[in-house]
Amino acid sequence: MTTRLAVLSRGPRLYSTRRLVEEARLRDVDVAVLDPMQFSLFVADQDIAIMHKGQKFDYDAVIPRIGHSITKHGVSVLRHLEQLDVWTANTSQGILQSRDKLHSSQILTRNRIPTPRTAYVRDMKDIERAIEAVGGLPAVVKVTQGTQGQGVFLRHTIHETRNLVQGLLVTGKAVLIQEYIAESHGKDIRALVVGGKVVASMRRKARGREFRSNYHLNGTVERVEISDEYAEVACRAARVLGLNVAGVDLLEGNDGPLVLEVNSSPGLEGIEKASGVNVAGAIIDNVLSECDFNEVNVDQLLKTIPGQGVLSVHLRNHPHLIGSPISEIFKGEMPVFALSRAGDLIWNPEPDLQLRFRDSLICYGDLTQLRASIKRTQLDLPPVSDVEPRESEV
Repeated sequence: MTTRLAVLSRGPRLYSTRRLVEEARLRDVDVAVLDPMQFSLFVADQDIAIMHKGQKFDYDAVIPRIGHSITKHGVSVLRHLEQLDVWTANTSQGILQSRDKLHSSQILTRNRIPTPRTAYVRDMKDIERAIEAVGGLPAVVKVTQGTQGQGVFLRHTIHETRNLVQGLLVTGKAVLIQEYIAESHGKDIRALVVGGKVVASMRRKARGREFRSNYHLNGTVERVEISDEYAEVACRAARVLGLNVAGVDLLEGNDGPLVLEVNSSPGLEGIEKASGVNVAGAIIDNVLSECDFNEVNVDQLLKTIPGQGVLSVHLRNHPHLIGSPISEIFKGEMPVFALSRAGDLIWNPEPDLQLRFRDSLICYGDLTQLRASIKRTQLDLPPVSDVEPRESEV
């Protein structure tokens, strides 16, 4: 059966959209370009429905090419499609996380992915403290919401920085002050990740005195072969942000790659021309291989059953458990389906596996019982399953 694919884009003539359509048709895919702003969403009678220009939406898969200016509406459309089990190349949550520079930095840092030092500024009195925290001047000032280099500035003096930040705050912008990576001035690497693999990469360079290297700001591009270290960091960044297709911008620091930004709707023109790689074709091939399988939010699934859910237990918050086997917390059938350790997941860990400081246990089942097991271990009481009833209770 032919796959029916919708490319959500307001620009059917844009290079990236045209290339995706071309490659889809070469593979006999029934493809259409649909304007995200022309969707109607309905919720009624314990059911949801979606229409495009008054017609029923009947597609198997979606590639979202949602412009930054319509993020809110575009994400609403994607959420509706996700509830209808339509496969999407990038999820609504992934797009939201990547487009908020503060949120994405928080997620990347939590997962120990290297990024420039960053400080969030909401008050003028925080500026000097923020500059000191990121390593001093010069420093990069940017707004949390922006694309293609817009809202990104380099400042060399405290006076310039204060004036700029004040102007941004007055207009209601959320402001970040970020470490300036001198060795990567005016250049970065864009790695295009598709399905957990880097399919193409290029080095971007700014022209003249401009320090931003964006292709849309007249920067130059050239092919580059990146090392396994750079590729691994790019793939991890896309993965933890929940993106199947992503353009990961990497700075070339003295100590290795630093993730500057992750783009959920990366442009294809510059990277295809620079690398000679058929990136659009790689994206369509990924759609065809993956669209029969939807990812599941286990926590959301379990919450359909009253009292059920997923909990994470961070060992740094329970130091008395470090060095103990998992079985010391839970007896009988162990409700741990994964252990997060050093950036990896250990599925169905053995009961005698010893716990470490940075480990996180991911547990599922009855939330009351899970919490009770943890609390009883904290209090050094017998596990729930081992508590014997007193004679008066029999």
